[in-house]
Amino acid sequence: MSSLPLVDAERWPRVARTPRSPIRAAAARLILRRAVRDLPLVVLLPKSGRPGARGAAGGPERLGAGGAGAPVMEIVSDAFFHRIGADLKIGFGEAYMAGDWRPADGTDLADLLTVFANHLTDLVPPTLQRFRKLIEQRMPSTELNDRAGAKQNIARHYDLSNDLFATFLDETMSYSSAWFETHDEDLETAQRRKIDGILDYAGVREGTRVLEIGTGWGQLAIQAAERGASVTSVTLSAEQRDLARKRIAEAGVNAEVELRDYRDVRGQYDAIVSVEMIEAVGAQYWPTYFATIDRLLAPGGRFALQSITMPHDRLLATRHAQGWIHQYIFPGGLIPSLTAIEQIAETAGGLEIAHRRDLGPAYAHTLRLWRDRFTAHAAEVANLGFDAVFRRMWEFYLAYSEAGFRAGYLDVSQLALVRK
Repeated sequence: MSSLPLVDAERWPRVARTPRSPIRAAAARLILRRAVRDLPLVVLLPKSGRPGARGAAGGPERLGAGGAGAPVMEIVSDAFFHRIGADLKIGFGEAYMAGDWRPADGTDLADLLTVFANHLTDLVPPTLQRFRKLIEQRMPSTELNDRAGAKQNIARHYDLSNDLFATFLDETMSYSSAWFETHDEDLETAQRRKIDGILDYAGVREGTRVLEIGTGWGQLAIQAAERGASVTSVTLSAEQRDLARKRIAEAGVNAEVELRDYRDVRGQYDAIVSVEMIEAVGAQYWPTYFATIDRLLAPGGRFALQSITMPHDRLLATRHAQGWIHQYIFPGGLIPSLTAIEQIAETAGGLEIAHRRDLGPAYAHTLRLWRDRFTAHAAEVANLGFDAVFRRMWEFYLAYSEAGFRAGYLDVSQLALVRK
């Protein structure tokens, strides 16, 4: 078993500092016992109360209803309970980053997290859920997605390093769900199919004026240009813009990539496409997003959207809360529901969904392949300057996301929208 990661307190202040609240930690311990009592997993709990203890004589205490072959979670430090007692939504992931818990040898992290994801809404007793708003962190106002905030939020994730993303993405550098026809299909083929699917929904062909909102690293612009379309793509990531321009030139096609906020785009386009960018818009700006689509879409034009989604009731319950993903991975982001997309697309953009394709299981498989590649290239990631805490953070992010799709808590859809 690997040793606990060294935590740079300057780089990871929240991870380096363990909150201390004996009362909340004791309550968290009791809630965990109740939550996992009937779950198909095993939780190994050190009998000693000393932080970092491995258990007293006789081995660790065993919780959960899992039998042979069930996922096993090993809690190795009482700091785990202090973290989740202080803030469950953020503390659980921070505890993994700090090494306070881990999957036991032979247990895959996503397999373990999927058990929790399958029971996400009933892990905390209903009586305690009533007090959630009193202890949850609220989404900070500094992460609003106005023009300045959106640029800063995007830079915190997408400008980390093109080389980092290259360690786990396929040759197309596509950072969104692929579309697999068979489970053993290679990732690049599945990503190209996904892009063709969204371009077909938008009706992209020779002579089509295409606007892409959210460039990624240029693969969609390349495939649209290969169809003979006139392509303009906008992004807020300087790193993405530079590599996308290079890849477009190497592909020998013509497409423009601009560093521009979607709200500042002008002109008319026959087709507008946006792949997993709406999650970064923020609920406050969803009406602006769809109103902008309406303004830019030429008569008879089509808008093709690929979006991760969550159930509408969960969106309403969690939209103002700061979670681990917001804190460490996607600041300012919020996953919409299909209901929210339908309602706001109609009221703010005059658009309705004409076609829909769901790819949730394909995203779970995509994430598993990304995580396999990421962990296989751990030494390369380290050589890029990303420390052990960062690598654990990203391993957790990829596994956490995979679990959400495997459990059906998250889904992803390709949508073709037209004017009503």
